[in-house]
Amino acid sequence: MNKNTLKSRSARSRFVGLDIGGSKTRGIVWSDGVVTSDSSVGSTNVQNVSPETAVANMAALFAELEVDGATHVLAGAGGVDTDQDAFALRSLIAPFVPGAQVEVVHDTRLLLAAAGATSGVAVIAGTGSAAWGINDSGEQARAGGWGYLLGDEGSGYWLAREAVRYSLRRMDAGEPVDALTASLLDYCGLAEPQSLIAHFHQGTSRRYWAAASPVIFAAAASGHEQSLVLVDRAGADLAKMAAEVASQLKIAGPVVLGSGMGSNVPALQEAFRSHLAQHGLDQVQVLGQDPIFGIPLLVAQSLV
Repeated sequence: MNKNTLKSRSARSRFVGLDIGGSKTRGIVWSDGVVTSDSSVGSTNVQNVSPETAVANMAALFAELEVDGATHVLAGAGGVDTDQDAFALRSLIAPFVPGAQVEVVHDTRLLLAAAGATSGVAVIAGTGSAAWGINDSGEQARAGGWGYLLGDEGSGYWLAREAVRYSLRRMDAGEPVDALTASLLDYCGLAEPQSLIAHFHQGTSRRYWAAASPVIFAAAASGHEQSLVLVDRAGADLAKMAAEVASQLKIAGPVVLGSGMGSNVPALQEAFRSHLAQHGLDQVQVLGQDPIFGIPLLVAQSLV
């Protein structure tokens, strides 16, 4: 199937695309192949917010989108690991678009499609982390994406948590506050490392700590040794996930790196490329647009 065929099929109807991340949800409506509505709200993923908040945010989003006449909705979301997960999200979305066909996929699929690829490996490096891939035979594989309590190595949350742990270890050893800890305390509005313990456990969110990742990247850019180690570890962990998926599918790429950090932090991109090369993979593409723009390709494929 060529690209013109995919475009013509995707333009047959008005459809809605949703990118449901750990920090926000973006929705776009395409009508005859043109974006006619675009809005963002807080997260609607029940793994990150309460069911009540998810419903409220979803209602706010659809109140801003022009969805009348939409025949399809395709949502990409983290944590869609089972049929039950997909069913729960479809049930959340369906009341806002009566009569439309609602399809739910893991959000890594959006990255690959946004890169214009129909096979390869997609790696999310944002609030969370995960890798997903598909080969030319349609076989799929995943690695990571376990969530912040079990994994999410290489993610924004992971980086900030490791920086907190590093700062607390220095405190326990009686070492003075260094540049990374000082910047972290400044971000948190705290006066001393001891306060990080309660601050981390009480009243802060996964999104809050993921948003602290620029602190680590800035410290690394200034040459802070442990920050450089953390950025390198993040790249290594993300590369390992990608390599595991590529190995399962017996493909050599392309490997698409995206999401908030993956698309925007050169230091992480460099570490990722370097470690991926050690796995024998060098077809790397950094996604230069929001993953939601992969949805027209996925919708076109579903209409075939």
